[in-house]
Amino acid sequence: MSDEESYELLGFDNVLLPVGDLGEAVAFYERAGFAVGFRFDEAGIALLKVGAETPGILLRAEEELGRRTPPWPSPRVWLEVPDARTAARELAAAGVTPLDEVFQVATGWAVEITDPWGNVLGFTDYTKRPELGRRS
Repeated sequence: MSDEESYELLGFDNVLLPVGDLGEAVAFYERAGFAVGFRFDEAGIALLKVGAETPGILLRAEEELGRRTPPWPSPRVWLEVPDARTAARELAAAGVTPLDEVFQVATGWAVEITDPWGNVLGFTDYTKRPELGRRS
């Protein structure tokens, strides 16, 4: 590749999260409101759908991975929801404990959860800046 050539980032493919037990991880994320796009136990993977987008969250079993609390700081994957405060209530009702209370961000509200292997996912809304959010 010459100095004048470059590659172009087209968007996300999938976000991969390592988990210690695929079945337990799928059950956890289903409780958190995710739909399973596919599950391929022989390969140790399952794809969680994120809205109407083709890319998703790919759970990848790594048997040697034990339970852990999230390291601080930890990478986070945030997903847009219509209302993060509603999401927090629904997560709690499903037995998924948030890392902390719902908090304000520049565009609206956010809440974060962690799975048993320390992967942190956030749910955020654009209630303060709807012009920046997705149209539902």
